[in-house]
Amino acid sequence: MLNSTKLSLDMQPYKLFLGLKASWIDQVREQLTSQSALTEDLTAQFTQFFENLGISLQTGDITGLDNLLQNWSESLTESDLAGNEHAIAKIVKDLCSITQTIILDNLAAEDAVTLLKVIFPIIASLHEMTVKYEIGSQTAFYRKKLLQIQEDLDKNEKSKTGFITIAAHELKTPLTIIEGYTSMLTTNFKNKKFNQDDTEILEGIQNGTLRLKNLIDDMIDVSLIENGMLELNTQKIWLNRVVEAIIFEMEKNVTERNMTIENVPFPGFNDPLNGDPQRLLQVFRNVISNAIKYTPDGGNIRIHGRRLPGFLETTVKDNGIGIDLEDQNKIFNKFSQISSSKYHSSGKIKFKGGGPGLGLYISKGIIEKHGGTMWVDSSGYDELNLPGTCVHILLPVSE
Repeated sequence: MLNSTKLSLDMQPYKLFLGLKASWIDQVREQLTSQSALTEDLTAQFTQFFENLGISLQTGDITGLDNLLQNWSESLTESDLAGNEHAIAKIVKDLCSITQTIILDNLAAEDAVTLLKVIFPIIASLHEMTVKYEIGSQTAFYRKKLLQIQEDLDKNEKSKTGFITIAAHELKTPLTIIEGYTSMLTTNFKNKKFNQDDTEILEGIQNGTLRLKNLIDDMIDVSLIENGMLELNTQKIWLNRVVEAIIFEMEKNVTERNMTIENVPFPGFNDPLNGDPQRLLQVFRNVISNAIKYTPDGGNIRIHGRRLPGFLETTVKDNGIGIDLEDQNKIFNKFSQISSSKYHSSGKIKFKGGGPGLGLYISKGIIEKHGGTMWVDSSGYDELNLPGTCVHILLPVSE
């Protein structure tokens, strides 16, 4: 505090303020230098704040303060920004509070009122600028963090995809050898008598080999889709023939489950379109086998659709257990599982039988590569009332 005689009333606000510098610096150094978030020479920075505040009082121009606050906000460390405590705003608030206290303690009442009337609008602007710059710095900080997180996620995803690709190809070689030797054993024993156990062993090896081969092929397809490398062998096809081929292929499974499949013709179903027949067979195999899997014995699957301008929409509707609303987007994610893992060793068409969760992800990737899309709708999951599920497959047609 100043011990000299109170400053004269006839002095201008700038001169009144300038006379408080030494007391102001001492007070600021005592209260703020130990807790400031700023990392450079604090006395120099606070002195600059005082001088710029004085210039603002004299000229009405707050550019110097504006630049200083911006520099302070940009100097915040990551820990300051991550703490979200508005460190600079607190410092400015303390500086303004000290300024007001120094004015009231060291000036005559009339001089104090004169100075405070001029300085209050500047202080209000300081608070507004500080918040703006500090929020800007925090926004930039979190944007950078989010970008870093996204980059890390992308790297992890590429790493997983690379692992899948390498693992799939490495597994395929020994699997081909097993498949070849199993086929040779089957041929050698074809005209010879051997017991039932030997037959079952060979069939078990063949079935297990086929299932593992299909899984590896799915893993490779996932890698191709994620890396944008899925290629189509496009030619003129008839969608009704694709569907009929899958129905014929699954006739034994459908009969075992005492189910029926209705293939209802619709406009455009028998017309040619451009597509990859093998890939579309893969799509409808996945979709129809899922319909069988999640429909109880004795259920019904209905294949229908409609012709739209430029597109052909095919629907595969079952009267099975349905899908919860929150799961209807998840089922198109890779490795998605909405059924209990205890069913994962079941056959591919057993009721609620599990799988790796790749079929619909691959199917959607194939349809999107054709220029179409896939989605599903169901009123919910209910094993008692069986609301069913309808899968929509939209494919472009050549006009």
